[in-house]
Amino acid sequence: MTLILNRKDVASVLKMSDCMDVVETAFAELANGTAVLPLRTNIKPPDGLALYMPAYLKEMGALACKVVTVYKNNPAKFNIPTTIGKVLVQDPATGDVVCIMDGGFLTAVRTGAASGVATKYLARKDDNQVAGIFGSGVQAKMQLWAVAEARKLSHAIVYDVSDQAADDFIAEMSQKLNLEIIKAKSPDDVLMADIICTATSSPTPIFDGRKVKEGAHINGIGSHTPNARELDSEIVKRSKFVGDSREACFNEAGDIIIPLASGEIKESHFYAELGEIITGKKAARVNDKEITLFKSNGLAIQDVATAKLVYDKALAAGIGINVEI
Repeated sequence: MTLILNRKDVASVLKMSDCMDVVETAFAELANGTAVLPLRTNIKPPDGLALYMPAYLKEMGALACKVVTVYKNNPAKFNIPTTIGKVLVQDPATGDVVCIMDGGFLTAVRTGAASGVATKYLARKDDNQVAGIFGSGVQAKMQLWAVAEARKLSHAIVYDVSDQAADDFIAEMSQKLNLEIIKAKSPDDVLMADIICTATSSPTPIFDGRKVKEGAHINGIGSHTPNARELDSEIVKRSKFVGDSREACFNEAGDIIIPLASGEIKESHFYAELGEIITGKKAARVNDKEITLFKSNGLAIQDVATAKLVYDKALAAGIGINVEI
């Protein structure tokens, strides 16, 4: 029998704090050599893009593959989302697919969770810090949720080019997190924050890196192609640069690829993978004046660890539908 979990099922059992725990463990496995993480496979049918993201976490006993498709004509032609994701969870002992679950909410939470883990290790340790969020979409919400789990916040600041989107963000997240959230009038207002998250669709830098204060921690989330970046060269140069994966950063992240290509930094500027920080192979923040930067590209180990968590919790709660395939 195969368990089927829809988006509502997944959301009912997936909490950010739990997700951060398993994502942290997954990054540690990657650093310790007990994770198998093949390169994602891309197939381009005539009207879209299909991505296949498998991974295996030996210590966690987690084996799964996420299938993501991006079809820009879906909304107009078929009234379905542009991006669709499903995760196939397998039993490592038999290889059988024991669960198929919606991947949309899972992907959003696991992306936020990676930033939460990075914040846990790289941000300053003091309480009552200020979080600054660029963007107000689904991932911006997940970023704030995760940062609020990692650090005690005094308040947050959000900036979006759309006033209405920022207002909606504030209405939802202030209630969800019981946190004061202020709408920024300009990008510079966000730079007073101690923890900054960039979760926009901008292909060009969204703030002046010279204006980021000492001691800040930055989570770079939005850009994920070699020719797009949210972060300018100045802030990259000023920061201790930590990535989810060295390979992913040098192949997919314009935030580091562009300044590298222009000669503004060398490859050695990439300081560590997040897993190396978690396992103590590399030191995290060394003082309260250092600027730290985490670049997230999104790895299948995050999906697999989170899917295993969801599957186990769904079994315990008795939710979902079992079908014979």
